[in-house]
Amino acid sequence: MLVALKPIYDAVGIERINVATYQAVSGSGKEAISELIDQTTKLLGGDTNVDVEVYPKQIAFNVIPHIDVFQDNGYTKEEMKMVWETQKIFEDENILVNPTAVRVPVIYGHSEAINIETKKKITAAEATEILSNANGVTVMDTREDGGYATPFVEATNHDDTFVSRIREDISHEKGLNLWVVSDNIRKGAALNTIQIAEILIEEYL
Repeated sequence: MLVALKPIYDAVGIERINVATYQAVSGSGKEAISELIDQTTKLLGGDTNVDVEVYPKQIAFNVIPHIDVFQDNGYTKEEMKMVWETQKIFEDENILVNPTAVRVPVIYGHSEAINIETKKKITAAEATEILSNANGVTVMDTREDGGYATPFVEATNHDDTFVSRIREDISHEKGLNLWVVSDNIRKGAALNTIQIAEILIEEYL
């Protein structure tokens, strides 16, 4: 999310982020992948007696609006981590983040439907230009059938974060909507560490 939003944040500022995540089962490890595959295989074969172990409910052909443990405020720890990490990485304690984290029956690739409220008005065309010139971002947004990125087909095995469905919020003057997908296995701590090291070598060492 922040790879996609940082260029916009730097350009016009962001007051508030509303985001719903659609997270792949690989984020829970190998056991979760196996559970999704096993449940799907059984159900397609007509066997409705599936084992439910990794998640609290069946994940095959289902979505689960619950990742990590629930907190006292009703949000989960995964959702609160999005709040805390956004404020930390942007070095902005005042930025507001309202997240909902959902597990979906996808093996690889996280997706997010993001709505932001910017400090200054930015058009969809301006945001598209900014994101098209941002490092680590690929814009795929042709406003036609298939003209958008999906987690498994486009994002899997790629380092970039893909941004699609860039459009102005018809309900808010300074609102902007984005669809963001990324390979959660590649674009994580390991790749981030390598990319930070490359910057340090190039610019500071």
